[in-house]
Amino acid sequence: MMALGVVSLGLAASLSSAQSMTKMGDCEIYSVSKRMTSFAPAVAGQLTVQVNLPAPLWYNGDTPETIKSGAEYCMAANIAHRLGLSKLVVRNVAWDGLVAGQTKNFDLALSQISITDERKKVVEFSTPYFSSDIGVMVRSNASFVVDEKTVKVLRIGVQQGTTGESFARDRIKAANLRVFPDTPGMFTALQSGQIDIAMTDTSIVLSQAKASSGRFKVVAQYKTGESYGALFPKGGKNNKAINDTIAGMMKDGSLAKIQKKFLFDVWGGDPTKIPYFKP
Repeated sequence: MMALGVVSLGLAASLSSAQSMTKMGDCEIYSVSKRMTSFAPAVAGQLTVQVNLPAPLWYNGDTPETIKSGAEYCMAANIAHRLGLSKLVVRNVAWDGLVAGQTKNFDLALSQISITDERKKVVEFSTPYFSSDIGVMVRSNASFVVDEKTVKVLRIGVQQGTTGESFARDRIKAANLRVFPDTPGMFTALQSGQIDIAMTDTSIVLSQAKASSGRFKVVAQYKTGESYGALFPKGGKNNKAINDTIAGMMKDGSLAKIQKKFLFDVWGGDPTKIPYFKP
């Protein structure tokens, strides 16, 4: 289990003055004409968001205490603002417990979580907010060829309990699959040559490649037809209000602005331009 962490961003401003706030952490807050005044969060006075760290570009920092920006962090900051809250708390939790519906006392989780029927049995999801394909990342100095045939016999690393694991096992039918409890362990194994390929969401490997100072590169991806959604507690009283807020951010373009700034601009382009392999 990963250690739990928490970061709290409190604002001295009153709710009325928060109406005109333009920043939370390093996030730009996009103004809206009407904010909720009756939202009752899981923990009074704050929006509590769970995540499995590290998640570069989505949460810029390795611990909750260091995070002030990122695509999902700033998405959460804007959700908090629209719900009438001026305090955002991020909690670092174990991945397996999160997707199994075992974590408690939170409003939502934003952690690049693919929406699946299996997960819907124990948690609920928001409307999809990001396409989730599976990326293929290798060492930049790799001497082997990666194509639709060789990928099946090369040593592939995946994270336990992810759609990347099930895709590599069931769709690609990888002959040499190595399962890791977390992505840092998988990326370390890739760097040290214990595996040839790290396979997980395209958005995650792109972020890791960008943060690797040129050590890694993303060479291909697989289309899954899946998407990320905010994860909610099963039967949570606030699920609809938060989902409506996310839908509103998608409709008015504010979420697209956040994703462009923290993802597409940093990656250097549209991830759909990366070549697609067929399983």
